[in-house]
Amino acid sequence: MKWMLLMITVTIVLSGCKKETNQIDNPENKKLKTYTYLALGDSYTIGESVGLDKNFPNQLVGVLNNDSILIEQPKIIAKTSWTTDDLISVIKTSELKDKYDFITLLIGVNNQYRGYDIEKYKSEFKQLLQTAITKAGTNPQKVFVLSIPDYGVTPFAQNSDKEKIGKEIDQYNKIANDISKDLKTNYLDITSISRTAKIDHTLIANDGLHPSAKMYQLWVADLSKQVLAKLK
Repeated sequence: MKWMLLMITVTIVLSGCKKETNQIDNPENKKLKTYTYLALGDSYTIGESVGLDKNFPNQLVGVLNNDSILIEQPKIIAKTSWTTDDLISVIKTSELKDKYDFITLLIGVNNQYRGYDIEKYKSEFKQLLQTAITKAGTNPQKVFVLSIPDYGVTPFAQNSDKEKIGKEIDQYNKIANDISKDLKTNYLDITSISRTAKIDHTLIANDGLHPSAKMYQLWVADLSKQVLAKLK
């Protein structure tokens, strides 16, 4: 009888240990990692003429959170009218983490608009991208470059040389794409999306120049796929 009681006791203890082990090993019981995100750019990043919650960095965070990828509130360093040299200067004086889990970079439209030397853009864009890679833990695959939208299709440019604007935007984007390839970062063409605003005016904000929340949503639909693939 004592032998039977001993066996029952041992069985209960072992069963409890197994249950506890299963609870520990269950992935659902593990705390989910929270990722950090740095967004670098100009008016297209800060979301001029739309609410901050509707700009593409915050929409991106929303999409990723819905996919169980938890992201802290993004650190956004961007301002309307900034050129590459403006962004370089502000980054140097900004309080940043030593490392971010992923970074986006979209800059250059104001260089083009002001007629700056395109060689200046080439050198400064490369400098910015190298800085982004460093802040991504020297992992270029955690950096995502977005192409410059074509504002030549917007009402703002109705009295401008739209074809010239488009060609120059393409030249800037080729430089960004080439440097992105050289440094092995990710590159996303959102220029083609921006050009559909020529037909679909709901993609343009009320100021007649910047993207609407709807256009940002289209960017994020593509960008989120790239980011998810690199974070998972």
